[in-house]
Amino acid sequence: MTIDTNILIAYLSGDEKVINFLNSWRNQGGFLYLPTIVESELLSFTGWTEKEENLVKIFLQENFISISFDRRLAEIASQLRKTKKLKLPDAAIAATAIQTKTPLVTRNIKDFKNLNQLKLIEI
Repeated sequence: MTIDTNILIAYLSGDEKVINFLNSWRNQGGFLYLPTIVESELLSFTGWTEKEENLVKIFLQENFISISFDRRLAEIASQLRKTKKLKLPDAAIAATAIQTKTPLVTRNIKDFKNLNQLKLIEI
C-alpha cells in the first residue's frame, strides 16, 4: 500500500483504527510504500523536539519502503496535474501508488476520487 501523510499523522497520534490496520497489513507480509513527498510533509512539522523528530525518522526507516520522486514519477504526476488539476504533493503521492500498483491509503479520498487508475482505501 502507498501511505498518505494524513495516515502517518493519525498513526503517530495514536489512532487505534489506523495502527491496527497498518500493523495487520504488515503482519500479513504486506509492504508499506512511503512517497518521499509524504516524508517531507511529515518531517516539516515544527512542533517536535529534536529527539522526537529523530524517533520519527527511525520509525519511517524501519517501517516503510521509501519511494523517491524520480523522473518516471514526475511524468505521471505532471499528467495528473494537467488532467486532474491536483496539487503537486497529491499528484506525487498518487503517482507513487499508480507506479507501484498499490492502493492509496488516505483520509482525504476527495483529493483523489477522480483518478480511475487509483484504488483508494479510506481509514
